[in-house]
Amino acid sequence: MPFILSVLMTAIISLVSTIKALGFAQITFANWLSAWAWSWIVAFPTLLIVLPLVKKIVQLLVQWKLKRMKSDKSTL
Repeated sequence: MPFILSVLMTAIISLVSTIKALGFAQITFANWLSAWAWSWIVAFPTLLIVLPLVKKIVQLLVQWKLKRMKSDKSTL
């Protein structure tokens, strides 16, 4: 899943940023492909490093929300 996520996200973001930098009329497949390759080289390892931290943060938020919901029910 992280591999596919990084490919799709970097493809879209690099396309948008390349169009913004060069203009829609000036964009070529080679320009976009180069921008995508560089962005993916950075994004994929970053995703692998950050993913465990994000999972932990989401887990803590869900636990906090569940505790809050339980305490709200007990006060009724």
